[in-house]
Amino acid sequence: MALGWGAVMMKLGLSRLEASDHASVVSINIFVTLICACIVIGHLLEENRWMNESITALIIGLCTGFVIRLATRGKNNSHIMVFSEDLFFIYVLPPIIFNAGFQVKKKQFFRNFITIMLFGAVGTLISFIIISLGALEFFQKMDIGALEVGDYLAIGAIFSATDSVCTLQVLNQDETPLLYSLVFGEGVVNDATSVVLFNALQNFDLVHVDATVLLKFVANFFYLFASSTLLGALTGLLSAYIIKKLYFGRHSTDREVALMILMAYLSYMLAELLNLSGILTVFFCGIVMSHYTWHNVTESSRITTKHAFATLSFIAEVFLFLYVGTDALDIEKWKFVSDSPGKSLGVSSILLGLVLVGRAAFVFPLSFISNLIKKSQNDKITFKQQVIIWWAGLMRGAVSIALAYNQFTRSGHTQQRGNAFMITSTITVVLFSTMVFGLMTKPLIYFLLPPSSKHLTRSLSVSSEPSSPKSFLSPLLGNGQGSELEATQCIPHPTNLRMLLTTPSRSVHHYWRKFDDAFMRPVFGGRGFVPFVPGSPVERSVPEQE
Repeated sequence: MALGWGAVMMKLGLSRLEASDHASVVSINIFVTLICACIVIGHLLEENRWMNESITALIIGLCTGFVIRLATRGKNNSHIMVFSEDLFFIYVLPPIIFNAGFQVKKKQFFRNFITIMLFGAVGTLISFIIISLGALEFFQKMDIGALEVGDYLAIGAIFSATDSVCTLQVLNQDETPLLYSLVFGEGVVNDATSVVLFNALQNFDLVHVDATVLLKFVANFFYLFASSTLLGALTGLLSAYIIKKLYFGRHSTDREVALMILMAYLSYMLAELLNLSGILTVFFCGIVMSHYTWHNVTESSRITTKHAFATLSFIAEVFLFLYVGTDALDIEKWKFVSDSPGKSLGVSSILLGLVLVGRAAFVFPLSFISNLIKKSQNDKITFKQQVIIWWAGLMRGAVSIALAYNQFTRSGHTQQRGNAFMITSTITVVLFSTMVFGLMTKPLIYFLLPPSSKHLTRSLSVSSEPSSPKSFLSPLLGNGQGSELEATQCIPHPTNLRMLLTTPSRSVHHYWRKFDDAFMRPVFGGRGFVPFVPGSPVERSVPEQE
């Protein structure tokens, strides 16, 4: 009898396992098919498209979720409609952020580093304060459910996380280098700041708040910020040193490519293990790898890694918006707010208004401060560019949804009315901002910065990788100075007296270059500093991404 019951239980367990495996296989098939459809449709819309891949994937995901809901007759029994923040933070986000750091033009990024940090860190804190106080003021009067002070602070962190993917797909890094660098850099630092702020709030004592507790909170915030950045840089340097010393390319290029990919992912997972910001860590790991490690591998590995990282990032972005779209129509979370659609719409409208006000509250004042610091007229942010930067940060994406699920759900399920209001409002704001603001991004940029103005900006801006052919002097200049010379040929040279009064004779980049050439590159490799050994990488005037 015992053996009989054991056999029955084993058979039931196997049947449940098979059902779970079957559901997973179905979900994977659906998403792979949808990703292929997004790629094909994106290609067809490439010439004259007002929609980019993000909006296309979001619409396809919404349609798929609607079809699944009809097919299941409103029953919440499909795994494809459940958003998992673990899947998002562990598997989908790392390749996107790493490729952003790996492909960034470092010279333009670090030239505007102070402005980027002002927008990404200080601006996020300003937006966080405004959104938190606004939510506390309005939602307590609306009686949407039981929300604590920690929930209102979490709302500020959730809706301070921008998603500038749509804008970056429209902006051109070569045509508007300053604008692209600011929007791109601020987006990465903003996401990292929002996540660090959200995690710091989880350990914040809201009952006994005094000056000491606030100072500890601020110190913990900056500790997470600095240590995450340092961990990413150290991991990138370690990968450069290992590949430079061992020369994997002598035997197999697959090994050095695999080592770069694995160590990049290792940096992210180490940050998560140490409760740091994986976004900041993997971003700066990508910057360091592109500066040192990438020049230590064979030429075939350079081509492979560049395309492999870009491809993984592209697939992850498309998958991300598909995932958000299919989860938006999950029936469970909407049941709690179905009896009061007006109140749900009011909550979403208030959050959207707070996002608009919170972003304007720091973009324009901080731009004014940044312009006071900058001496070159070409590096200053014009009012039209400020409007585009403000607009670029109005969209909210998967980071906001993942943080909202982390705060207001338990194991992916919503059991309280107030939490359900916040989840559905987050989804509504993400869908509205991505689709409406995203569709209006390209017309706005064309209106404020027409092609003629873009061309003028391009000719006046110092770009390290101009799209025009390189100067014939490039092979004669080491360390990528040829591109700098070529870019400066388009700029009218001021008199010596004016140059002395307006620009310093030695910049921070100059001293960093001297330190880099004297100490860092001889140890960790890099362009022009890889010794020739049979089977080792050979430098062939590969342009550096600066």
